[in-house]
Formats: sequence, C-alpha cells, structure tokens
Amino acid sequence: MSLGSVTDKVVVITGAGSGIGRALALRAARGGALLALSDWDADGLAETVRLVEHAGAAKVRHDVVDVSDRAAVATWAAGVVEELGRVDLVVNNAGVTLTGDFTDLTYDDLDWIVGVNFLGVVHGSKEFLPHLVASGDGALVNISSLFGLMSVPGQSAYNATKYAVRGLTEAIREEMLVAGHPVTVTCVHPGGIRTGISRNGRKAAGLDGGAIDALFEKKLAKMSPDRAAQVILDGALKGKPRVLVGLDAHLIHHFARLAGARYQDVVARVTSRMPLR
Repeated sequence: MSLGSVTDKVVVITGAGSGIGRALALRAARGGALLALSDWDADGLAETVRLVEHAGAAKVRHDVVDVSDRAAVATWAAGVVEELGRVDLVVNNAGVTLTGDFTDLTYDDLDWIVGVNFLGVVHGSKEFLPHLVASGDGALVNISSLFGLMSVPGQSAYNATKYAVRGLTEAIREEMLVAGHPVTVTCVHPGGIRTGISRNGRKAAGLDGGAIDALFEKKLAKMSPDRAAQVILDGALKGKPRVLVGLDAHLIHHFARLAGARYQDVVARVTSRMPLR
C-alpha cells in the first residue's frame, strides 16, 4: 500500500516557508497536489505561496502556525479538513537548531527546541493521523535527521529531539501495522542540506555563530533542497519506513552500525579539531 503520486491529493507540510519544506511544496504543486502549508514565518510562507501558485498548484491553503502550540495546530488541522475535505499526506518538517555544549544551554533554549522539533511533530501527527486513517490511503512523513542516527558533541539538544522523532515515528508505524490502518509511516534522515537552518538557529553564549554557520554551509551542506525533496517525496510515495537523504546520511548510518558505541570516541576526536569558540 502506498500513495503512488500526489496528483489530486491533499498534501500538508509544516515549515513550508523555506528550505526543504518549500522545496517539497513546489514538487507537490508540480505534481498536481492540493496544498495546506504552514510556517511561523509569515513572509517566508507568503513567498512559498507565490512560488507554488506560479508552479501551477491546484489549490493552496496557508496558515501562520507555531507548531509548538498544541491548540494552534489543532485549529489549523480542523480548518484544513473543513476546507479541503480530507488529508492524504502529512509532512512534519518544521525544525530548528540549537548549538552548544549541554552545560552551556539554557532551559529556555531547551524548551524552545523540544517544543518545535519534537512536540511540533507530536502535535502534527496527533491532529492529522485520524484524518490520514479516514482517507483510506494516507501517508505520514516525519523529518528526523542524520543526527537522529548518530550523536555529536555540541548538538545534544538537537540530537535528543531528532532521536525522539525517530522513536515516535517508528512506533507509530508499528501501531498502524498492528491495527491494520491504511497509513504508511516514513521517518526521514536528511544529511547536510543547503538551507538556512543553521543561520536561523540558536547558539550558546560564547560560541562563534559565524564560524558555525560557515562550517555548515561551506563544508557540510552538500545537497540542494530540491534534490532532498525529490528523495523524500519518492520515498514517502513508495511507503518506505526509513529514508536516508544524502551520501553523508548513508555513510554515517553504516559507520554508526559497524562501530557500535565506539563511534562516540571517533566523533569526539574528530570534532575536537574544529574549535568554534
């Protein structure tokens, strides 16, 4: 069981105002989907709407939504179903970064990243899943990360949220299988994608934000958002349980499996040579 295509399907995407979310919206629009898009950034979302309409989107509903706000997501989901009649594909894509050693992170920053990266996926999954089941052929796609496969120093909070997304998504998939519900569930692990996620993220006090952003954008972010969106959408439409995006994601996945817990020692040695303070 899988959707096969997005033609005439209602596709819901969070974090659609930029990066992978915008690229997914554009690909879905070109494929003939009806779109329900959200982002917290009104200007970015408006630009995405302009682009998908120019790309020929059949219908576009757009809402400024903070995915960490449970009530706001519930209201948005109800409005989407009321206006578009059903939901076929949901991509919980919204995400943020928080860089810094765990001892240097504030509780406010920790609450922020957990609210967006994990609870945002919880809220999106919880509110839309019943409608995916009711569709008779639905697909739930949750975006984790390369850092949901392997942990690295300086990314403890980001790692925690992305591992949580992975665990949540895999368990939901198992529950759909046990219940016999007609919903495929896909967990996506992108590697370095050329987006503004690092520039728009938070850094602990004392860190060189410019150096961190430059490292990500010049050394680590190798794949375009459009190519990432193609890989994600292809995997989701085939109902794959796990989608690795980028050569780096594939390499890290296999390295961590082969090295076991000792991968942590290797990562610690490598990252200690990249001072960013």
